[in-house]
Amino acid sequence: MTAQNNPLTDRVALVTGATRGAGRGIAVELGAAGATVYVTGRSVRGKRSEYNRPETIEETAELVTAAGGTGIAVPTDHLVPAQVEALVARIDAEQGRLDVLVNDIFGGDFLAAWDTPVWEHSLDDGLRLLRLAIETHIVTAHHAFPLLIRNPGGLVVEVTDGTAEYNEENYRLNVFYDLAKITPIRLARSWAHELGQHGATAVALTPGWLRSELMLDIYGVTEENWRDACAKQPHFVISETPHFVGRAVAALAADPQRDRWQGASLSSGGLAREYGFTDLDGSAPDAWRYVVEVQDAGKPADATGYR
Repeated sequence: MTAQNNPLTDRVALVTGATRGAGRGIAVELGAAGATVYVTGRSVRGKRSEYNRPETIEETAELVTAAGGTGIAVPTDHLVPAQVEALVARIDAEQGRLDVLVNDIFGGDFLAAWDTPVWEHSLDDGLRLLRLAIETHIVTAHHAFPLLIRNPGGLVVEVTDGTAEYNEENYRLNVFYDLAKITPIRLARSWAHELGQHGATAVALTPGWLRSELMLDIYGVTEENWRDACAKQPHFVISETPHFVGRAVAALAADPQRDRWQGASLSSGGLAREYGFTDLDGSAPDAWRYVVEVQDAGKPADATGYR
């Protein structure tokens, strides 16, 4: 998608959890396709959330506008129903419609202890993670769906980590993270059941190994020299930018036959094969196929044929 190709002009989107990572990439690519995009998060200029990262929702909104859309930042804590209700009321008052809802709230990266049994894991951290990853999505759906279904053709995207097939076969880090990443897939099926009769489509969508701001920092690299991280983690060779999953959402939103995906679990790599979009470098990494066939199979890191 580019600013010269605007299939989503006159469409209104809400991307929750858009401060950074996949949410930011999705918001920007919806903007590049011409959409008006409301972006929410808790990190604003002059006040960070407990996540304590420098990215802000104001920056995301500016990037949306620079890409060719209209970015509107609305500080929102989606665990506070009154704030979400006010957010949707504002969208209604200003736009009178909502065409795309992206539920991308997580914020649990620093709350999940890897490979830790439930009796050893911090209960407070684990339950906080579940509230951030699940309760926020349900609160948002409760308030946003009435506006979304006002016009037929709406799209709901539940962003997660892992496909239904992969998550069914693989335990993900610990019980809290496992539940947090399986639940959006089930929510998409629930939303499909509830929204289908109103002409809306709901899907679950996973990026691959995301080169988010946090991940780049962890490996001490930038987007320009990201391949240097492969010296520490060779399988990082399959990684993708947040724009790749963003282009997946933009392609779904622009597809008049997107209801063929109703209730499905999708991946950025899989949709790239379907719609023909690429990542910023022109590649199309198929991360989840790579994870199964190369990484989990114990083979040497080699993305040949996977991107």
